[in-house]
Amino acid sequence: MFDSIPGYEGIAVGGGGAYLPPPMPSVLMPVPEQASSHPEWHSNIPSISEGRARAAFEDYVSSKCCYSSAPVRDGVITNMESFNTYRYRLETFTEYRSTKLCQEPYTGQRVDAGIQRAPGPWEIAAQPPSYFTEHKENIRVPFTSSIKKCDPCGGLGKKPCSSCTATGSKVCSECNGSRQRPDNESCNKCDYSGREKCSSCSGSGFHKCDTCDGKGQLLVYINLKVKWITERDDFVGQDSSGLRSEKLGKVSGKELFRDAQINVYPVLGFPDVSVAQASERLIRDHQVKYTKNSRILQQRQIIELITITRVKYTWKEMPYVYYVYGNELRVNADDYPATCCCSVM
Repeated sequence: MFDSIPGYEGIAVGGGGAYLPPPMPSVLMPVPEQASSHPEWHSNIPSISEGRARAAFEDYVSSKCCYSSAPVRDGVITNMESFNTYRYRLETFTEYRSTKLCQEPYTGQRVDAGIQRAPGPWEIAAQPPSYFTEHKENIRVPFTSSIKKCDPCGGLGKKPCSSCTATGSKVCSECNGSRQRPDNESCNKCDYSGREKCSSCSGSGFHKCDTCDGKGQLLVYINLKVKWITERDDFVGQDSSGLRSEKLGKVSGKELFRDAQINVYPVLGFPDVSVAQASERLIRDHQVKYTKNSRILQQRQIIELITITRVKYTWKEMPYVYYVYGNELRVNADDYPATCCCSVM
């Protein structure tokens, strides 16, 4: 029957599940106009005071159980230099749809297959959550529900007990079928018959069919699974501070630019060419990757300025360095000079 439903051909019980390509958009997106200038892009590099740098360093060391506080207490800051880097983030809020043939015990549910044409997978209304909020929803496709006999039990609602081969009894465990106990007395456990009631099926010889829950019939229907996902990619510009870029993944920066619409366009006129190039590349990649098997509902692009302060200091006449970065003033000090052996974990 399901082979005759347009859009659902070839689906089998337990089959399907692959994401379905959405229909082509009926209206083309407009060509972007030249971006207006953004004076805030040319803001000066923010800096922090020596006191804030030292306080951040002190908090960092105190959070490490095996770090001595001596370098913080006795170290002398010799130089502080401010750097910055830009982080470009592209988020694409997508809707995926897949179908699967499902079945459940029939207990009188509505049967509507064949009453009228079943809507296609992308014709069914599904209310998305607020943008960039992940969510899943299962919808029974209208006009696809029908009744079928339960195959595992042949429509009986029960299956033969494998322990007693549907006889309801087994060889007596006390006399082993001889009707006499080892002491030559008659076996009263089996009432002198040599067989006892099967404990697995309580003597009925059958078990209730789990597939149809004993009803003998199944309701078969097509289920539509709708999933909303935010696909995200980041690009961090290069800087000359020496701090590894992966350290910036968990900090925030000063937001310079935010743009949200169904389809965003590459950033134009940004002072860092690598960020503008990343914007163009990632937007193109998202369009290619996420329009094949999903529908793009909204995109958002953000540019942040992340400040980095490189602090050079001496302790016991030896030079060291640490970094303070992000709005959270996180610290990275890979060469901290006063750790005990238990710090290697």
